[in-house]
Amino acid sequence: MRTQALHAVAALVAGLLAVALAGCGGDGEAGSDSFTVGLLLPNRVTPRWEKSDKPLIEQRLKELCDDCEMVYANAENDAARQRQQMISMITNGAEVLILDPADSKALRSSILEANRAGVPVIAYDRLAEGPISGFVSFDGAKIGRMQGEALMKAMAERGKGKTVVMMNGDPSSANAAWFRDGAVSAMSGKVDIARSYETQGWSPESAHANMSAAISSLGADRISGVLAANDAIAAGVVSAFKKAGVEDLPPITGQDADLEAVWRILKGEQYMTVYKPFEKEAAAAAAMAIALGRGEDVRDVATTQVDSPTHQDIPSILLTPVPVTADDLERTVLHDGVFTVRQICPPIVRPACDRLGLTG
Repeated sequence: MRTQALHAVAALVAGLLAVALAGCGGDGEAGSDSFTVGLLLPNRVTPRWEKSDKPLIEQRLKELCDDCEMVYANAENDAARQRQQMISMITNGAEVLILDPADSKALRSSILEANRAGVPVIAYDRLAEGPISGFVSFDGAKIGRMQGEALMKAMAERGKGKTVVMMNGDPSSANAAWFRDGAVSAMSGKVDIARSYETQGWSPESAHANMSAAISSLGADRISGVLAANDAIAAGVVSAFKKAGVEDLPPITGQDADLEAVWRILKGEQYMTVYKPFEKEAAAAAAMAIALGRGEDVRDVATTQVDSPTHQDIPSILLTPVPVTADDLERTVLHDGVFTVRQICPPIVRPACDRLGLTG
């Protein structure tokens, strides 16, 4: 995957708002034109899709075009279902689609059909194959490197070996390989990757089964750290160690800053997660959708270009993720209002919150 920086990402939010409002007439008022945007998300296993992305995208679209309508569907990890959802949206008049593919390759034919029907598709969070018109995500290689570097730091501080188990994402997702390659680039030659698993559906159950197999074959005492691709996978990893009777868990990574992951971090069960400010990602996708719906050049919104396995120079926006350990909670998810102190500090983790000075 190749990227070419075109503009400074630091000015992203202001730039997106300016471009989108310019399409609304330039006076800060939403335009009178109207069209329907279809939003297709991949599953409910990962909490962020329903809790964060859907409402944020819907809100942003309404702010930028108050006469526009959003229709929504969740694929429940079923690519065939998502194909039908895409066809239904196009048939019913959606003029732009924001798609987080349940399977990056399997949706290619549906994206081709949308293209033939004159309906542009924005790949959201995960790159899709086929003639997509834009891509919005966080830099996956950087996420993987952050996870790998954090894991090595925690292992060095713990001083209990260099044996790593990698719990990668779903192989049907382009992001899984992106994250994995980034992590491997950080850890190569510095640790021993003893086992590497693919987690079907990004599910905690699949992660639990794979981690149980690793514990059985390697022995819990020989596992120095676990590179878990996201927080749902980390949950399965933690449950496998607990079922095996392990009390002193090795460092475990994550991604998405789910509330349950924050609790695990405060309890010392998970070392870190990666915070991705979903509001910025939602704003970027909405700005692209509005531009495309109005027939404007999406490259005016994009800040970079990305190549997929099938197409080159896709107009893209790649945002910067943030690694989060217990010490970083206040300046990240609390500062940005993702969670309140009340939410992340229930009684079971209140002592840890007090030690960190998290009050309110």
